[in-house]
Amino acid sequence: MLKKILLGAVALIALAGHVQAEDLKEFRVGIIGGENEADRLRNYQCLGDHLKAELGFEKVSFFPAADYDGVIQGLLGGTLDYAELGASGFAKIYLAKADAVEPILTTVQTDGSTGYHSIMVARKDSGITKLEDLKGKKLGFADPDSTSGYLVPLVTLPEAIGGPVKEYFAETGFGGGHENLVLEVLKGTFDAGTTFGSGVGEWKDGYTSGNLHKMVEKGILDMNDIVELWKSPLIPNGPIVVRTSLADETKAKFKQFMLDLPKKDAACFAAVMGGDFTSFTEVNVDFYKPIIDARKATIGG
Repeated sequence: MLKKILLGAVALIALAGHVQAEDLKEFRVGIIGGENEADRLRNYQCLGDHLKAELGFEKVSFFPAADYDGVIQGLLGGTLDYAELGASGFAKIYLAKADAVEPILTTVQTDGSTGYHSIMVARKDSGITKLEDLKGKKLGFADPDSTSGYLVPLVTLPEAIGGPVKEYFAETGFGGGHENLVLEVLKGTFDAGTTFGSGVGEWKDGYTSGNLHKMVEKGILDMNDIVELWKSPLIPNGPIVVRTSLADETKAKFKQFMLDLPKKDAACFAAVMGGDFTSFTEVNVDFYKPIIDARKATIGG
């Protein structure tokens, strides 16, 4: 049932924005955890340059949080203007304060879909080749607020393993973000771990986008060292969100700026979004309703 809901969710598309005036001198960007801070700041630098040059902000400030919740709390508190979130992170905000942020855009994969997958991996030399081999072993999740790294596995794995996660595995834990989780799997801290990828393209490249792809590009992962044990149903790509209290004119200009970015600066678009995508497409809250409901039913707000 959830598989049908998730697949249906990625077929939904959106609504557009509003208009009004504002003199916003500083634009504050939240960057969720998942990979090391220096890499995140380097990838976002081009975006800051464009925002100042094209939208006239005097200052673009970046706030790379240590984990997902750091950005979530910044958005809830109104101290951030924009961030890219996972669907579960957005659900957490929505359940706490529905009008804190607006989801406006999400990415389109190279195959035209607007979704990605949770992917469970293990070391190739571990002898683990399928889910059945993991019974009684240790499973690592990425982050409590990660969609692919926690929520979706928590909801969809029971069908694949024939029972609750906590009963199938001897132990579960968190790896401190997607990149670190995979590194912990390679070190042997976990027998397997859940991360994410587009599921499109070549395995050797870590697919076309996602954490595995970014790690391959940075030279810190050889896909020959890991095996894929499980892949989730399609998950809605996470949203670009803006602070709801931003002036409508600012929101409209920023939205158009982002829609134009893939053609204006494809390299910057790929750096910020973490891989090969074709474009952005418009979304609204309805696109994420299945994830909001799933989070509310399992781990709450």
